Amino acid sequence: MKKMLFFGLGFIGITASTALALDLTALVREIEGQYNGRSSLATMQMEVSTAHWQRNLQLQAWSQGRDQFLVRILEPPKEKGVATLKIDKQVWNYLPRVERTIKIPPSMMGGAWMGSHITNNDLVKAARIEEDYRFSLQKEDEQTWTINGIPKPDAAVVWGKIVYQIEKKRRIPLVVDYYDEQERKVRRISFDQVETIGNRTLPLRMTIVPQDKADERTVLTYQQLIFDLELDPTVFSLGRLRTP
Repeated sequence: MKKMLFFGLGFIGITASTALALDLTALVREIEGQYNGRSSLATMQMEVSTAHWQRNLQLQAWSQGRDQFLVRILEPPKEKGVATLKIDKQVWNYLPRVERTIKIPPSMMGGAWMGSHITNNDLVKAARIEEDYRFSLQKEDEQTWTINGIPKPDAAVVWGKIVYQIEKKRRIPLVVDYYDEQERKVRRISFDQVETIGNRTLPLRMTIVPQDKADERTVLTYQQLIFDLELDPTVFSLGRLRTP
């Protein structure tokens, strides 16, 4: 038997048992943290296409939980050594050509990283979406859940709404849409190339498309991903940010 439940965006027909049993906050936390693990080491390719130029970057990234993260550009030579470090809620960029370390203020976390359609916040996962948003089940079918995230009243966030489409069977994201404060869709991230690594099943490619420039995109592909390895604590330090 179905009941009509109110979730803030209208009456949606879903089973009452699903609404009660599904912990939406835990599910979003799982999706947002799928590439972290206790620790991780990743090699990635980033392809950026805009109306005026294209750029291909080779990246290497290390993480320890959700509070420590370092990513460094390996190629091309012109950008080699550019790096971003996150420790807790603090983020720095290092620019080797001018030998300068810049601390990124919260107001710039929504800015583009290296001319891509990925923000500084996306890159280092500085925001904890599941803490700053309230979630409701917009709809579901046999294969997917569609979940709305609306900012909590006092949350300092970039997005006015986030909508997740999640595959039930493998509990992986298919599409995430991001909206501004006027609820206009700003960008879409699509996920594919799903593989199993250890005990994790996750997409190894994500495509970010700005909605006002549909011919532009950034494609981030994980070429290697290792979880739960022992990392030297000095990896996440300003010294290692400057020196590979």
